[in-house]
Amino acid sequence: MSTLVCDINTIRDLGVFIDQDVVMKTHVQQTASRCFATLRQLRSIRRCIPTSVFHFLVSALVLSRLDYCYSLLIDLPLAHIQRLQSVQNAAARLIFNLRRCDHITDALISLHWLRVPERITFKVATLTYRALHAWLRTTLLGVVIHMCRRHAAPTQAQVRLH
Repeated sequence: MSTLVCDINTIRDLGVFIDQDVVMKTHVQQTASRCFATLRQLRSIRRCIPTSVFHFLVSALVLSRLDYCYSLLIDLPLAHIQRLQSVQNAAARLIFNLRRCDHITDALISLHWLRVPERITFKVATLTYRALHAWLRTTLLGVVIHMCRRHAAPTQAQVRLH
């Protein structure tokens, strides 16, 4: 019995879209599209809630989606980075109620948001730091435990045997 296997241009695994040429174009397009849709929905409730709550909602619903799997986005083409940056800029504009022609740099600074390329680098560096220190901590803990067992005073049972 034969099975027909079809070529697929894009697959989705754990919320990440992977192209057949692994340039992450589809992932960036889908992420930007979903983030802009969320921003449009948030715009409708902008005036009904306090700014601090609105800022929290934007961070939780939009930035968390942008931050997801950043380690896969290292060395993306500039066009993809710019698309993700436009999402972040739109989120900052929505929080501060800025027009499209207003400068965004001051808004990003006051929100303490890094631009997308720096954000990717920071997230990957943080992940690497945590992984190395967790590994180092468990390795050193194992060595310390081993050394303590080796140099510990003999128990009464061990003394009776000698």
